[in-house]
Amino acid sequence: MTLRETEAIDLPTPNGPMRTFLFRPAAPGRYPGIVLYSEIFQMTGPIARTAAFLAGHGFLVVVPEIYHEFLPAGTVLAYDQAGADQGNRLKTEKELSAYDADARAVLAFLKTHPASTGKLGVMGICIGGHIAFRAAMNPEVPAGVCFYPTDLHKRGLGKGMNDDSLARTAEIKGELLMIFGRQDPHIPAEGRVMIYAVLSAAGTHFTWHEFNGAHAFLRDEGFRYDPEIAHLTLGMAVDFFRRKLSEGDLRPASA
Repeated sequence: MTLRETEAIDLPTPNGPMRTFLFRPAAPGRYPGIVLYSEIFQMTGPIARTAAFLAGHGFLVVVPEIYHEFLPAGTVLAYDQAGADQGNRLKTEKELSAYDADARAVLAFLKTHPASTGKLGVMGICIGGHIAFRAAMNPEVPAGVCFYPTDLHKRGLGKGMNDDSLARTAEIKGELLMIFGRQDPHIPAEGRVMIYAVLSAAGTHFTWHEFNGAHAFLRDEGFRYDPEIAHLTLGMAVDFFRRKLSEGDLRPASA
């Protein structure tokens, strides 16, 4: 379906306003909501296109800036060494509690938006996959998609690089869709085995998929992009969210 023009909204958080981008179908009605967490580079072209893809399948999608307390609103880090260095530095300067506070703020906004059904999912890519994992701990989230969640196995998120994400796995009461690239050096085989074991021990409801792809296989820029895997896995995410969140009232009875 076609989309409305993207809206930029500044949501209040304990650490200042958080620029958040809203993607929504043009057709009237209410839709399930998805919070999409970006890579360390924030709202790049590939992230915007992924958000538009999800919204075009009948979802209300929001993309929050993960480093809003450090960078001017609207800042996009480049896909180069300087951008990677800055993004990697900021991810370990931000307090772990601030990631969680941001998640609560954006989920509350999405749940009460007039175009939302109130049913919420989260999805993230790279560091965003890790943040989505933590966001799925909120009880109002029945569905989470984590694309190669970076640093999850080595507790590397947030200031001090000693996060408790895996230790809190039992707090996730919804279902997870976990997607990895087997040639991803950031999440080696032993790291994936660790994550799988923790999810299983916690009794988490999850599905697990590994593909022969590199890190960032979903990003439609650069040599690591794999269109075939991206097409397949984005379709899997849409099917998963539709199953968990339903399609909302796209066809109101009055119509």
